[in-house]
This record gives sequence, C-alpha cells and structure tokens, in this order.
Amino acid sequence: MRRIILASASPRRKELLNQLIGNNFEVHASSYEESPIPGLCPESLLIRHSLEKARDVAKHFESGIIIAADTSVICNGEVLGKPHTSERAKEMLEKISGETVQVITGLTVLDLDEGKEISESEITDVRMKEMNEKEIEAYVRTKEPLDKAGAFGIQDKGAVLVERIEGDFFNVVGLPLFRLGRIFEKFGVSVFGEE
Repeated sequence: MRRIILASASPRRKELLNQLIGNNFEVHASSYEESPIPGLCPESLLIRHSLEKARDVAKHFESGIIIAADTSVICNGEVLGKPHTSERAKEMLEKISGETVQVITGLTVLDLDEGKEISESEITDVRMKEMNEKEIEAYVRTKEPLDKAGAFGIQDKGAVLVERIEGDFFNVVGLPLFRLGRIFEKFGVSVFGEE
C-alpha cells in the first residue's frame, strides 16, 4: 500500500482510518488555524478547512496520500464547534436538545505523487432526544462533551442522547468512511489490500 498520512491528531479519526486500512498510515497533525471565513456557508467552510489542513501537512512530505477532515455540528443554522468549557457544553446541549442537527465533515485527500486533490463533504442528520437539566449536567460531568463538536460523542456515552441518525454513522464520529473509500478508489488505493 502507498504511504498514507492522516493530517489529524484526533484519536477517533485515527481509530476509523485504522478500521479501514489497518495501521498502515502515519499521523502528522496540521498546524493550520481554523477560523471563520465571511461569506462561506458551513459546508464550504469545512471543505476549505480540510483543504488547508491537507496543504499544510503536504509541505512536510514529497510523496504519499494525505487525508484531512474538519467536522462541525450545525443546529438551526448555527455552527457548533468544540465547547472546551463545561458552561459552553451545557449551553450547546440545551440548544440541540430535541432538535435534528446536521453533522458536516469537509474531507480532502491529496495525492502528492499525482498532484491531484479531491475535496468533498458529507452531511448526516442526527435527531437528538429531549434532555432535561439533570441529564445535561450529568453528561457534562463526564467531561466527554468538552472536545466534541456539538458537545456530544455518538461513539461514547453520548450515544444514549441520539434518537436516530440518517446518513453515514462514521461521519458523526469524524471521518466519513464510505466517501473516503470512494475517493481512495479514484486514487487507485484499495482498502482490501489489492493495488
């Protein structure tokens, strides 16, 4: 298999990529600073962020395939990133309680050998349960929401807050594997081990 570089320090993305291709990749986190870009819708913004992350990491390599992603939760048009504080996590959970939110991931794959880059996005609808204050406070106390976009992790205890999803489950975790597999095919990379 060709050299593959994951441009992310996220343990969840690392686990998902490992599920797809085994431990046949390197991790090189991007130093690109994500910030709002006026005039871009959330989907375009996340694609731009993933592209800039990939290009930032590309400066450190001469060959290989670089994978970068940026995921956010959108609730009634508002982008909810990682809350980082308990107070902000509580606010976000109150906001998404009983709502259908969209989890959007911008995904970029760069092939340094061929000089090709593909950037796409994946959107998954997630229906959140109605949460009472006691539930929200108990979940925030676990500290789990602090480093998760939208203040919940579907792969952890936050799973009990999700009524249903429509779309790619892995996208909600942080890396849309079906879409990544399709991009790999375009670059001649087989996840089943055959070149």
